[in-house]
Amino acid sequence: MSEDNNITSTEFNNIQERVKQRPLNRKKLLRRTIITASMAVIFGVLACITFLVLEPVFSNILHPEEEPEIVEIPTDDVDEILPEDMILEDEPVAAPPVRIIEKTSDVDPVTVYRDQYTDLYNVAEAARRSMVKVMGVSSDVDWFDNSYENRNSTSGLYITDNGRELLILCKSDVIENVQQIRVTLCDSTVAEGTIKASDANTGLSIVAVPMDDLKESTKESMVPATLGNSKVYTILASPVIAIGRLYGGSESVGYGMITSKDTIINMTDQNYEYMTTDIYGSSQATGMIVSLRGEVLGIIDQSYNSSDTKNLISVIGISEIKKTIERMSNGRPRTYLGINGIDVTQEAHELSGVPTGAYVTGIVMDSPAMNAGIQSGDVIVSMGTAQIETFSNLTELLNNNIPGTIMEMHLMRQSGEEYREIVLDVTLEEMP
Repeated sequence: MSEDNNITSTEFNNIQERVKQRPLNRKKLLRRTIITASMAVIFGVLACITFLVLEPVFSNILHPEEEPEIVEIPTDDVDEILPEDMILEDEPVAAPPVRIIEKTSDVDPVTVYRDQYTDLYNVAEAARRSMVKVMGVSSDVDWFDNSYENRNSTSGLYITDNGRELLILCKSDVIENVQQIRVTLCDSTVAEGTIKASDANTGLSIVAVPMDDLKESTKESMVPATLGNSKVYTILASPVIAIGRLYGGSESVGYGMITSKDTIINMTDQNYEYMTTDIYGSSQATGMIVSLRGEVLGIIDQSYNSSDTKNLISVIGISEIKKTIERMSNGRPRTYLGINGIDVTQEAHELSGVPTGAYVTGIVMDSPAMNAGIQSGDVIVSMGTAQIETFSNLTELLNNNIPGTIMEMHLMRQSGEEYREIVLDVTLEEMP
């Protein structure tokens, strides 16, 4: 070995090795940190979007949700005759026999009188199983920043269920623009409801109560209302029972009879029969009237009473609004044409030559009817393939179609002393 390679231990210990650390690049580290955080945020957003998109798909595959059943309410024939009122044409009408009631010690008039009202009350109690209380709740703040709740109640009528929801008919004004709808069922169960559909003409709504939130005992206690026929000709002067919030407070019952049924309420695209009774109640009363068989004959609506009869219970005939109830129960919007009209009477047809159909008495501004060119005084005789003989035919046709439908309309318009046929295309819209 050379002398250069001969290093003694003393010299080796004197050698000091220094390791120089690599300088920290702060900009590069910050850039990597930002990139990593950005990638994490992007990944999280993509994961959330993917979950939101695919979750309903997988939920429907694993737990398929049944579609609600379609609600169907049969309509009534005009002037239907009840079986007990049928008389053979050739059968002579005999005068009713005169009954002579002799007072005996075995008959107590007070007991008979009490039994009659007991029977009426039993009919009312059976019908009340279809009644519920609907309350609209909204919060507000007073001048001193103290919060409080506004609560308004109305009577509701249990119509039916669609397999998923109980469907309740009630007045719209109490549940519009509220934060919560509480429905008290016949067994005092309180459930939360939502508006399924509303009708501007009648001021009625259908409130849906989910059945999954109710006990089986509650479902079994609910009895759907039996809708009667308010068109039957024997309804005038027939005894009825009023049930609901008749006097502005708690649920109550009243007895009386139907005193008139000839008043017609002219509304947009539909007319309603308005019946009055001799039952005294509040001008703000809500509820229904039923026959002695417990069938609903009308929904209480005091808004059309005159000033001198404002406290007499009056109703909209149930037959005229059955299709409206059916439409709302299925959540379908109301089809809108935008006319007011009446039937062409037989006298007008024979004496003045007015064609049979739906006579137009007025047009709503900016409505489909105005846009199509329909005028007051026109007589609508057909729409599509359906013949129109009465204004009710037109209403039924509108109920059976959906907004957006384009229909060919045939109408008769007076020109001089004659009527000439005009064909128009009208696009139906959703009622505003």
